[in-house]
Amino acid sequence: MKDLTELSIAELDRAYASGRASPVDVVEAYLDLIDRRDEVVRSFLHIFGDRALERASALAAEGSNGRPLYGVPVAVKDNICMRGLPTSCASRILEGYRPPYDATVVERLEEAGAVIIGKTNLDEFAMGSSTENSAFGATRNPWNPDCAPGGSSGGSAAAVAAGLVPVALGSDTGGSIRQPAAFCGVAGLKGTYGRVSRYGLVAFASSLDQIGPFTRNIEDCARVMEVIAGHDPHDATSITGSPPPLIAGLESGVRGLKVAIPKGTEKWEIGEDVRKSFDETVDILKGSEADISEVDLPDVDASIACYYILANAEASSNLARYDGVKYGLRKDVKNLVGMYEQTRGEGFGEEVKRRILLGTYVLSSGYYDAYYTKAQQVKALICDGFEAIFKGSDLIVLPTTPTAAFRIGEKIDDPIAMYLSDIFTTPANIAGLPAISIPSGVSDDGLPIGMQLMAAAGNEQVLLLAARFLEKRYGFCEKHQPDFGRLEGGERDGK
Repeated sequence: MKDLTELSIAELDRAYASGRASPVDVVEAYLDLIDRRDEVVRSFLHIFGDRALERASALAAEGSNGRPLYGVPVAVKDNICMRGLPTSCASRILEGYRPPYDATVVERLEEAGAVIIGKTNLDEFAMGSSTENSAFGATRNPWNPDCAPGGSSGGSAAAVAAGLVPVALGSDTGGSIRQPAAFCGVAGLKGTYGRVSRYGLVAFASSLDQIGPFTRNIEDCARVMEVIAGHDPHDATSITGSPPPLIAGLESGVRGLKVAIPKGTEKWEIGEDVRKSFDETVDILKGSEADISEVDLPDVDASIACYYILANAEASSNLARYDGVKYGLRKDVKNLVGMYEQTRGEGFGEEVKRRILLGTYVLSSGYYDAYYTKAQQVKALICDGFEAIFKGSDLIVLPTTPTAAFRIGEKIDDPIAMYLSDIFTTPANIAGLPAISIPSGVSDDGLPIGMQLMAAAGNEQVLLLAARFLEKRYGFCEKHQPDFGRLEGGERDGK
C-alpha cells in the first residue's frame, strides 16, 4: 500500500472518500517530510505549518463537497501573493512585505479545497536559471544535491521532486517552469499566454510571464490546470471564454495527431544522452500511428536573443517601483537620490542589477530602435513562423534543455552560458504558446532528462493528452526516483 505522501490527487480523493485518511493526516505527513528532507534541498523559504493544519482541520469538518483539490497540499513560488503572508521574491528589497490580497491562483486553489503549505525559493525576481540567485541561498537538486534544480522556479520543482508536496506552482517567463521540471524529473506546464491569471504574480516581464503547475504526473497536472485556468477581470491579458476541459480525453493517445519534428537537429549543441532520449521519443511517436513530419523551427538563436532584450527591457520598467518609498527595504540617507542608490544597490542582487542595466540600455535614446524595436520585429517573425507550423501540425517535439542539470557554481560566473540553458524554452514564451516538459529518462550520470511538447495557442488539451501518452511509454516514475535516504541522512556542501 502506498504511503499517504505517494498518492496522486485522484488517489487522495479516494483515500478521503473511504475514510482511510483525512486532510489533517496528509498535511501532517508532508510537514514531517519537509522537516526531514528540506534541510538538504532547501526548496522552501516559508512554511505555514500552523495555518496549513488549521485549514486541513476545517476541510475535514466540512467534507469534500466535490471540490477537485480537496485536501491536496500545494506549495507556491514566493513571487505569488498571499494575503498577510511573506512575499519576498527571494530579494532583500521586499524584506517584510506582506501583500494585502491573494493572487487569483491562490483564491482558485483554496476554493478548490487545496491546502497551501508554504512558499518556495526562486532566483531573485524570477531572474535566473539555477535558483542560485536567491538572496536566501541556493536550492539543491533532489537527484544530486551538488547540482542545480534549474530556475527560476527551482524551489517549486525541487519540492515536488523531493516528495515534499504533490503540487507546486511556479512562473514561466522564458522557461522557468519547464527547465527546472526537466532538471528535477517532474512535469511542468506553461499554458497559453493569458490562460492563467497573472493577478498577484509579482511582475518580471509582463508580456511573457505565466503561472503554471509542477506535478509528479500528467493527470495531476491537468487537474490543477483546470482549477487555476480561466478568465479573470483583474488581468487585462486574461483570455475570455471558458478554457477547454483537460481531464476528458486525456487517455485518447496520439493516433492521427500531426507531430512536427525539427529539421537539422544535428546542429544543436546538446548532450549525447539528451540527443539519445530525443531520438527515442521520435521513434516512440513514429510507432504510435502519429503523423510525423519535419519542419523548420523559427531560429532558436534569434529567439533567445530576442527574449533577453524584451524581458530585460520589461524588467527595467517593472522594477522601477522598488525605490525605497512605497514598500520593502529603505535606506535612509540625507538626500533622495542617495536613498534610491543605496536602497536599490543593497536591495537587489547582482543578476537583477545586471538585467535592469541591460534593459535600461536597450530602452535608452539612441539604442531603442537598434535593440528593442528590432527585437519586437523578430518576435513578430517568430510568431508568424509558429503560426505557419501549426496550420499543418498539432504538436512540436524537442528537448527541454540542452543538457541534464549542471553543478551548482558551474555557470554562475558565466551569464551567457547560463542564459543558453533556456535556448529551447524561450520560443514558446515569445509566441505565447502552451508547452510542457515531461521526464523522458536519465542521463549517464543518473540525472533526469526532460522532453518538451509545444502546441498551438489554446490547445492545452492536445498538449496534455500527448504528454500522457508519452508518460505511459517512458514509465519514468516506475523506473527512476531520487535517493530519498540521501536527502534525509546525507550531507551537502558547506554543511
